[in-house]
Amino acid sequence: MLLIVSDTSVLIDIEQGELTSAMFSLPWQFAVPDVLFDEELSERHNHLLQFGLIAKTLNGDLMSEAYSLHQRYIRTSVNDMLALILSKHEGCQLLTGDKALREAAKELNVEVHGTIWLVEQMIQNEKITVEVASVGFQRMRDSGSRLPWGEVEVMLRKVTC
Repeated sequence: MLLIVSDTSVLIDIEQGELTSAMFSLPWQFAVPDVLFDEELSERHNHLLQFGLIAKTLNGDLMSEAYSLHQRYIRTSVNDMLALILSKHEGCQLLTGDKALREAAKELNVEVHGTIWLVEQMIQNEKITVEVASVGFQRMRDSGSRLPWGEVEVMLRKVTC
């Protein structure tokens, strides 16, 4: 089964859009570094583990690599670097909404996607309808998500055709 590593921003967008069940019904496994989970998600989003989110432990070498990369990519958080290093180590895709992390991922040849792509995958895999996606995006917007709303509209129009 394909593994996809996520940062916090995408998971929170999906939660705000009330699309969590649909996300975890996709034919993939989703993971985050355990440190990121403990520091950023466990308090308010602990239930994601019950949906199937995997909190993966990084060994000392990977932790060192993340801290080293953080010195190079100072606009990213250490936890975001942990997610990037986990993706790179696992040879899998990274989900993030963070521009600086996306740029770092591309430089390290890690395939990167975001919330819009993930919702599009839910539609294409028939886990949700376009209408459900549209309502989910509105919930995200109402919750203060900073998605590129023009790109959201383009994607929704594309999948409607």
